[in-house]
Amino acid sequence: MIALAPRIHPTALVEDGVEIGAGTSVWDNVHIRRGARIGSECIVGEKSYVAGDVVIGDRVKINAFVYICAGVTIEDGVMVSAGTVFTNDRFPRATTVDLRQLRSSDVDEHTLLTRVCAGATIGANCTIGNDISIGRFAMIGMGSLVTKPVGDFVLAIGQPARPVGYVCRCGEPLCRFDRDDFTFRGRLECRTCGLPYEVSHTELLELRPPA
Repeated sequence: MIALAPRIHPTALVEDGVEIGAGTSVWDNVHIRRGARIGSECIVGEKSYVAGDVVIGDRVKINAFVYICAGVTIEDGVMVSAGTVFTNDRFPRATTVDLRQLRSSDVDEHTLLTRVCAGATIGANCTIGNDISIGRFAMIGMGSLVTKPVGDFVLAIGQPARPVGYVCRCGEPLCRFDRDDFTFRGRLECRTCGLPYEVSHTELLELRPPA
């Protein structure tokens, strides 16, 4: 099989030193900074920004107008919907304390890391805090503000986002939590694809992962 070269729109600004995998499409007016690494068969939607040390895995969908700042790692198979913004500084300031000089935007001791794990989905117009992780196959509802870690297969919504249930690998809801009890125990089976799960100690376990 012949690997397809990346497809980069003529209006995209891809700086020197960027790595882009085979079959990846970079759409119009995207800006990818030096040192970023993007895997194979990805889509980077129009007018999105990818900072310099960002690492993006294979088969990742990044929709339009997404801002991915330094310190973010996105694993394989993640979907980042339109208008999502990542952050990496908990107490940002524009200048030094005497207001006489702009602070550098380069990575420094204030830069906090964020990881989006394999298969997760982030809905449109979300804001993702820093120093957190979003678990495997988790789903963040549109318009959410994520300030705390989100576990594997967890559906989280709101401002700030809170866990409200579990979702399957295929994206279909498995269960909703009670209003005052964000836990569920027992076995679950996806009504759409049939994959089985078990919840133990507030953790969703796969009983038969796809081969």
